[in-house]
Amino acid sequence: MVAVIVAALLGYGAGVVQPIVRRAPLMVGQDAVVDGVPAGSTRVFIADAGGRVLVIEPTDRPATTAFVFYPGGLVRPQAYEWLGHALAERGVRTLIPEFPADLAVIDADRAETVAASLAPDLPVVVGGHSLGGVMAARYASQHADAVAGLVLMAAYPEDGIDLTGATFAAVVLQAGEDGRAAPTLVDAAADRLPPGTRTEVIDGAAHSFFGRYGAQAGDGVPTVSRAHAEAAIRDALDRFFAALA
Repeated sequence: MVAVIVAALLGYGAGVVQPIVRRAPLMVGQDAVVDGVPAGSTRVFIADAGGRVLVIEPTDRPATTAFVFYPGGLVRPQAYEWLGHALAERGVRTLIPEFPADLAVIDADRAETVAASLAPDLPVVVGGHSLGGVMAARYASQHADAVAGLVLMAAYPEDGIDLTGATFAAVVLQAGEDGRAAPTLVDAAADRLPPGTRTEVIDGAAHSFFGRYGAQAGDGVPTVSRAHAEAAIRDALDRFFAALA
């Protein structure tokens, strides 16, 4: 298992801005303000579903879709809380599990328990960033009948994972200045993705711009602001979830 984790981290990158052994507390509301999301229109709390899960859901409308999102390697769940706020107006309940040592590779099937406990009656989209996206793709390949969609952010299916027979929708978001999951690597795995998978490039964005966890060793140099990149990410996800409705 140790060798698998090390290989995955080297291949797909990790948020190395935080210590590996001592993890920061799981928090809600940490740097999660999103422009255009009205105050009080979302609810955030921590639930238990085989471990702690950060839940972000709309308060002004019923949730119609669940989005189980795997964080990047060594990145805390709260770094992606902003995504949940951005998607709530689309009727998405975002569920971000906390993994042991913040490594989704340790429990790639976690989405099954999370969805069953916190979204039993909703279609489930799985996704993730970097190493988390790799593990989300692995989960989707093994549970295709339970998945309504797949979102990969700066990630791609690992060798041996073939999603070409899947019927669910998928989207890949690339960061134009990614230094960890270079677009050439993402493109090389395109023939293992479901038919009709859309790829959207977030021009000028760095690998770390998908989550709010700071700069990352080995990443590219962004040519746009984080706010600009997040707006583009939000627009791409909005189009994807709108198409599922």
